[in-house]
Amino acid sequence: MQPFPLDRAFTFLESGPVTLVTTHDGGRDNIMTITWTMVLDFDSRFAITTGPWNYSWKAIGKTRECVIAIPSADMLDTVVGIGLCSGKDTDKFEKFGLARRKADNVKAPLLTECLANIECRVVDIIEPYGIVILEGIVAHADPHRADRSPLHAIGDGTFVTDGPVLDRRTMMRPKLPPSVLTRKS
Repeated sequence: MQPFPLDRAFTFLESGPVTLVTTHDGGRDNIMTITWTMVLDFDSRFAITTGPWNYSWKAIGKTRECVIAIPSADMLDTVVGIGLCSGKDTDKFEKFGLARRKADNVKAPLLTECLANIECRVVDIIEPYGIVILEGIVAHADPHRADRSPLHAIGDGTFVTDGPVLDRRTMMRPKLPPSVLTRKS
């Protein structure tokens, strides 16, 4: 081991997945790229990190809802492009040719190009850290999507995708919830 710059240590932990978060502020839809998304437990609780610099921040605080959409690796340039412009002056759905579908329970739209969409309600916002705690209320997935590899941001402008699946479900059976054990590969 050798010394490593502390201000780059996050690149070891920020491995994804990259998500697209859609919002609706009462007037129009928006979408932002989030590279800091975290699963909080085996239930449907998640956290994203964002803040007032993102145009969607205000909509999340006002409506207390959003959709987490999980893009696949073939959407990389779109995902990066979305993160490089602001919804304040750009209709990102039009600019990037994204199709949206009405969600079941929230006003924010689903993204049909993505692997999955999770409709969420805001449970808490920890403003000093820009952490938004979300509870998933409905999930949608596209099992027929050709590219199923999610993107993972390293945090330095590079991305990785998933490799081969390494199955240890039998070994981990005592620690896994029943809903995971009954899942088909």
